[in-house]
Amino acid sequence: MPTYIYETIPQFEGDQPKRFEIKQSMKDSALTQHPDSGQPVRRVPIGGTGVMGGSSSSQASGGGSCGTGCGCH
Repeated sequence: MPTYIYETIPQFEGDQPKRFEIKQSMKDSALTQHPDSGQPVRRVPIGGTGVMGGSSSSQASGGGSCGTGCGCH
């Protein structure tokens, strides 16, 4: 089960959002309220670990930008 990061949505000027983690199924809907306090929350998008394109070393050795070394790009 993935862990998602949420933060509270400040209700008053000067309030700072508070972040927390929660494990949820990918099928579960995103939370709209903090499970303990009931404050409104939003899910924080976090970057993935996937890599798009090739590295400069593969391009320097004749490989293409697709990273396969095929030279197609």
